[in-house]
Amino acid sequence: MDGKAYTPDEVAQLFQISKHTVYELIKRGDLQAFKVGNKMRIEHSEIERYKESTKAPAKKTQMEQPDTHASLPIRLSGSHDFLVEHYVKQTSKDLQIQIQPTYIGSLEGLMMLYRGQTDIAAVHLLDPSSQEYNLPFIHQLFVYESISVVRFVSREQGFIVAKGNPKNITDFQDLTRKDIQFVNRQKGAGTRFLLDSILSRNGIDPVKINGYSNEEWNHLSTASHISRGMADVAFGIQSAASHLGLDFIPVAKEQFDLVFRFTNENKQKLTTLIHYLQSPEFKSSLTDLEGYDIKDLGTVIYQTSKAEEIPC
Repeated sequence: MDGKAYTPDEVAQLFQISKHTVYELIKRGDLQAFKVGNKMRIEHSEIERYKESTKAPAKKTQMEQPDTHASLPIRLSGSHDFLVEHYVKQTSKDLQIQIQPTYIGSLEGLMMLYRGQTDIAAVHLLDPSSQEYNLPFIHQLFVYESISVVRFVSREQGFIVAKGNPKNITDFQDLTRKDIQFVNRQKGAGTRFLLDSILSRNGIDPVKINGYSNEEWNHLSTASHISRGMADVAFGIQSAASHLGLDFIPVAKEQFDLVFRFTNENKQKLTTLIHYLQSPEFKSSLTDLEGYDIKDLGTVIYQTSKAEEIPC
């Protein structure tokens, strides 16, 4: 048994997480893997070691119990965003609070929060029925948990195209043209939710879009397909286009929120992180804001009765 090696898919099933999360753990060095040809494998002993490393420490008597939670990082999972990256760096610099991010898409991030596998979820999920962001999903999932939903930013979503828009792409019907190659986001990404909702409203069959099944896991990777000439158009955020000197055609404004789930172990840190998000110091540190609206930054838009009372 000890000599068995597992595939990333098998490890994902063991831990009830996505395969992408397994690859993120390997990439960060949290989980050691080896290659057989071009296939990744993880030994049974390494899985057992990782399981032990994630267990909570045994409870000590009151006399000998130190503040073990002070050094534990806060886990953030969900959608990737450049301003979220900035928030992670600033909290480490200004607060000495380490946030460990895993960018796996809005839906998986929210599910990890629901399962108690993360402390903060970064989400921008459009509910097709109500056309409302995030809260319809949160109301369904978090009934007994202690959570606060804090508005982060509003973002422009639209078509990312080459400089000068050489293929003259202006609307969603253009994606079905034979001369257009598209690159998509992965299932579970908030951007994918928005795209599919718009395609459905416009009666567009995704089968007719060349490259609809070609998926990338973050905005920059998607936009890089355009900059390298591997695709003609992507659907994503304006800041990704700006980072690579590409053109952007705005389509919709979306709401990007951070969902904080309080526990006895993390509530002090999470409260500090929310207050910092609301502070003039953090707002003044934001400089690259093309495609963003931060007027509601730090506003608590929803909290359960069990949540820490955070000023709105």
